[in-house]
Amino acid sequence: MGNMRDTQYFQTVQDKKMEVSDVLEQVYVALTEKGYNPINQIVGYIMSGDPTYITSHKGARSLIMKVERDEILEELMAVYIQARLKAD
Repeated sequence: MGNMRDTQYFQTVQDKKMEVSDVLEQVYVALTEKGYNPINQIVGYIMSGDPTYITSHKGARSLIMKVERDEILEELMAVYIQARLKAD
């Protein structure tokens, strides 16, 4: 123990906020590995908010619950628009 007159500092390590695209990629891989149709399962989760649509394999369920569903939808729409509508 240090000197009783000195103040000790406690610092927490904050999780780096994962990008939505990284979360979706990891969830996609986990769902595929378990034999699920990842598109159907992710759509089910977005529409209902029920996390049981996402497997717990590789922590996918916990991971997707860290991201707001509207953020997932925004990411999916942005990628779709960029790929389909803005493509030259």
